[in-house]
Formats: sequence, structure tokens, C-alpha cells
Amino acid sequence: MSEYQVPKIWQENPAQKNPFGNQPTAGSRFEQKLPIGKHPLQVYSLGTPNGQKVAILLEELKEANAAAAEYDLYRIDIMKGEQFGSEFVKINPNSKIPAMVDYSINPPLPVFESASILLYLAEKYQQFIPTTLAKRTEMMNWLFWQTGAAPLVGGGFGHFYHYAPFAQEYPINRYAMETKRQLDVLDQHLSDKEYMLGETYTIADMLIWPWYGRLVQGEMYGDAGEFLQVQEYPHLIKWAEKIGKRPAVQRALALEYQAIN
Repeated sequence: MSEYQVPKIWQENPAQKNPFGNQPTAGSRFEQKLPIGKHPLQVYSLGTPNGQKVAILLEELKEANAAAAEYDLYRIDIMKGEQFGSEFVKINPNSKIPAMVDYSINPPLPVFESASILLYLAEKYQQFIPTTLAKRTEMMNWLFWQTGAAPLVGGGFGHFYHYAPFAQEYPINRYAMETKRQLDVLDQHLSDKEYMLGETYTIADMLIWPWYGRLVQGEMYGDAGEFLQVQEYPHLIKWAEKIGKRPAVQRALALEYQAIN
């Protein structure tokens, strides 16, 4: 039984400092000058699952000879609160990575939220996106699924299992159950498919893999793979390994951890 009593009105507890710098208010906290490189696309990110998505697509575009998709990648250290700087907040008022500015058009266009960035780039360069209404709708189904489902894995399971200052049975059980349910959704879906849309590799795979593929490969939240018994999802593991072997994906993972400071 928890000793916590829900107050009538919530107030922030300054003793419980958030390692990611979150506060109950939005907006910039300090003046900032972001670097701008020589390429059309300027990406501000970090090697989190959401950051990896954008790097993967950009490297896949390079692999597909989309020469115009040249970019500069800059590190935004979310543990130091750099996402709350004035220029980053102008790009993304929500202060989350990744964020991008396309300088190939006038005026330059800011794009934020990883799914929005992937959809923007896929449409701009007409790569890794279906052309028929049926397949495009199927892809969009999975894009919306991932954007709605992954916060329960990251902010839910990942936070309480790996980052919370002490273990709590109820939230860990709650989010572990939901995470396993989502893994089973993917495993069943991939039981007769090479990729999320069948035989065709799309941004749906790139959006989902950094969260769920990396999780079943044991690359997230310490020993979470053992805790969740991810070996129960063989089709998902096969898909994860297939995508993880792609040269563009391997380059993207390296780049995200070597972003320019």
C-alpha cells in the first residue's frame, strides 16, 4: 500500500528534480545560437530512438542516391537542457528532439516530431513511401500506431523500469504488460511479412525499428530484454535483425552518437 496521498491541487516538488529538465511550463529558458552547416537540411538531434529514426531515413536516402537530401547533424544534449534554448524552441515549441530545418526552400521550413520529419522527407524525395492509396493508408496506420504506442514503452515502461529513482510494482507491471502486448502485436503482424507493409521497406519500418527492434535486440533499458522475455517474439526478432544489418541503418546509429557538438 502506497503512503502517497493525492493532493487537492498538484504542485511541482522541487526536491524531485527531473534529470531531463522537464518543468510544467513551456518556452525557452536561455538565449541560444544554433549552428547552421552548408547542406540544405539541418538536423538537431541525439541518439535516442526518436533521433535514430531521422538519421536512418537520411542515410537510406543517401543509399538510394537522393543527392539533394544532404544534411548536417548537430547534437542537442537533452540531459543538459539544450532543447530549451531559444533557437531550438523556435524550431520545436515542444522542446523535444529531433527537429529539422529545410533550407532548400524559402522561407526555411522547420519540421518537428519524428514521424512528421520522416513523412516530410519521404514525400519530398518520393522514396520509401507507397504511391497507392491502399498501401499509403496501411503505412499511415502503422505511423499513427507507433506515435501513439511508443510513449507507453518509453515514458511508461522504460521510465519506471530503468530511470525511476526506486522500483514501483504497480507502474512496472502496468507498462510491462502493455509493452509485451505491443511486442505481440508486431510479432503476429510480421509472422508472414518481410517488412511492415509486406515485401516493401518503408518509413513505417524506420519509425518502428528504433523502439521495438532495438528492444528485442537487448539494446534498451539495461536487462529489459530478459525481463520481458523477448525471445517469445521470433518474427519480430527476425525483422529487427534484418533491418539492423542494413548499411544505412548501421551508419545512422554511428552518426547519431557522433553528431557534431
